Amino acid sequence: MATSDVVVEMRNIVKQFGEFKANDDINLEVRKGEVHALLGENGAGKSTLMNVLTGLLEPTKGEIRINGEPTVIDSPDKADSLGIGMVHQHFMLIDKFSVAENIMLGNEEHKMGVIDADTTAKGILELSERYGLKVDPYAKVENISVGQQQRVEILKALYGGADILILDEPTAVLTPQEIDELMNIIRALADEGKAIILITHKLDEIKQAADRCTVIRRGKGIGTVDVADTSQQELADMMVGRSVSFTVEKGPAHPKEVILSVDHLVVQDVRGLNAVNDLSFQVRQGEILGIAGVDGNGQSELIQAITGLRNVEEGSVKINGKDVTNRTPRKITESGLSHIPEDRQKFGLVLDLNLEENLALQSYYHKPLSDNGILKYDAFANNAERLIEEYDVRTQSQKDPARSLSGGNQQKLIIAREVDRDPDLLIAAQPIRGLDVGAIEFIHKRLIEQRDNNKAVLLMSFELDEIMDVSDRIAVMYGGKIVDIVDAEKTSETELGLLMAGVSREEIERQKKEKQLEEVGNNG
Repeated sequence: MATSDVVVEMRNIVKQFGEFKANDDINLEVRKGEVHALLGENGAGKSTLMNVLTGLLEPTKGEIRINGEPTVIDSPDKADSLGIGMVHQHFMLIDKFSVAENIMLGNEEHKMGVIDADTTAKGILELSERYGLKVDPYAKVENISVGQQQRVEILKALYGGADILILDEPTAVLTPQEIDELMNIIRALADEGKAIILITHKLDEIKQAADRCTVIRRGKGIGTVDVADTSQQELADMMVGRSVSFTVEKGPAHPKEVILSVDHLVVQDVRGLNAVNDLSFQVRQGEILGIAGVDGNGQSELIQAITGLRNVEEGSVKINGKDVTNRTPRKITESGLSHIPEDRQKFGLVLDLNLEENLALQSYYHKPLSDNGILKYDAFANNAERLIEEYDVRTQSQKDPARSLSGGNQQKLIIAREVDRDPDLLIAAQPIRGLDVGAIEFIHKRLIEQRDNNKAVLLMSFELDEIMDVSDRIAVMYGGKIVDIVDAEKTSETELGLLMAGVSREEIERQKKEKQLEEVGNNG
């Protein structure tokens, strides 16, 4: 591709906060019609660099050129005028507004001084059909799926005239099917001549969709490579600065006493419908039970009911033999449970509290963090210093608010707090969402350490590889029920996929026999 096709040049960019350099002399070049991946560990400086490009931050040093012209991008409005649009990891939509109303904000069509919603809706439909971003412009955002909200954010940027589109961890909350659809959409946008900057931790997505990849490590540019000529292992090693293992090493499980017992559980969703329907299972000391299933089959409601965040309609939850059904979250955690929640910002952190305070949220009323009801802030500081170092939480200061951390570092903060409590039962819901490969390796080791220390672990994940690699047994949910529980070592991705689609065990066995007979016939 010719040099004239370069649409974004960021030259020797430095962004400094006090003594800390979030970006330290970084160069980035993005071409028209390419998908350019931006890869780095949590807190490496990727989002900071993109915030400089979109006018949210002013660079300390360096130059930006757009279409070859030196440019000062001193506001988001200036970035918009240059055709730069960003889809943030945490969506910026108004739930009560319709899809069309969200998309038209700031770009309203007017007729005789009145907002022309119908013309806007027609334009949205044309864009959605052109790029395969199917969504109902009249639907309320609160009533559409996360995957559809992602499409709304992309449409919003395209409707505003973006030719340079930045996608920040766009697949973090999507199902595998939605991820495949999004990758196809990204390629289609590039084929139309858009320049796409894709921030992701998922190496398989980079291999699937990206043309080139720039790697950042601890604020410094490590290099730019052609994706087709670079293996996932090479990308991972560049990102982390050491050899990263993609395999989860664990010995056989040695299950002992039952820690969690769930019997005939019925839980309703926000619509009053049964999301969990007469569901029963157990988790024992010394094992990891994985919950697999396509998103929306009751997994989230199940976890919320066990942890006290959602009411149980029927059935019971017992921890260490003690009935904790419909007890408060604190009572349940005091029974020996730690919880890494699916939504880290809603249920895991108080974003405006600092790191020390967030790390003390579950234990501030116990010694040494308090004494006779008086908080000991020196103990808060010592506790935070220890956990931040042990879990490699990347931060400028432990006095900073939790919202200042990258998404991945917010996740590591929660995991540090919950694992450090030394629970009898650890519930981990989507624990590696938004984490880089080095952090994933670290977290999986911690989950297995918990198991090997005779703890019970309940893992809920939409990442099938994670479920198969980490779990000892796998419970597959479909339609609010557990359709089967299988041994992780004896199952396959194909079998799990069929169970997740609602195919019965009997039908799977029948298909296996038919295939075996067909193979015998072919060999005969």
